[in-house]
Amino acid sequence: MRSWLHILALLLGLSATAAFAVEPDEVLDDPVLEARARAISQELRCVVCQNQSIEDSNAPLARDMRVLVRERIKQGDSDDQARAFLVQRYGNFVLLRPPLQLDTLALWLSPFLFLAVGGALVLSYLRRLARQAERSEPLSAAEEAELKRLADEG
Repeated sequence: MRSWLHILALLLGLSATAAFAVEPDEVLDDPVLEARARAISQELRCVVCQNQSIEDSNAPLARDMRVLVRERIKQGDSDDQARAFLVQRYGNFVLLRPPLQLDTLALWLSPFLFLAVGGALVLSYLRRLARQAERSEPLSAAEEAELKRLADEG
């Protein structure tokens, strides 16, 4: 029983590491600026981890990006300007929610395309089954007798 508690404590400790990605030396003195920096960092993708925001990532590049966001905010950039600076540097890929543009159209439309293709395949399959059922002939008297005999045996 105790070993399970130790394993559970270890797993909980490992799962909480992402919550402490922002290091104390990165935090801005002004709480308003820090809140802005954290909000921007939540919207930016870590280009190393790819499924985490830079706010949650422990990767060295994510740290550099967080520091860069804070520097831009300290220099007086607006949230949009700080975000645009990183987009200019890394492309739309750095945004966790990329804008709907010509170059990201496939990204936005692909789920609907896959859904439409899947629906068309299912509809085609159901129509084929219906046509096969229409073409099937009823059992002859001999076939029905054989089927009844097999059912009675089993």
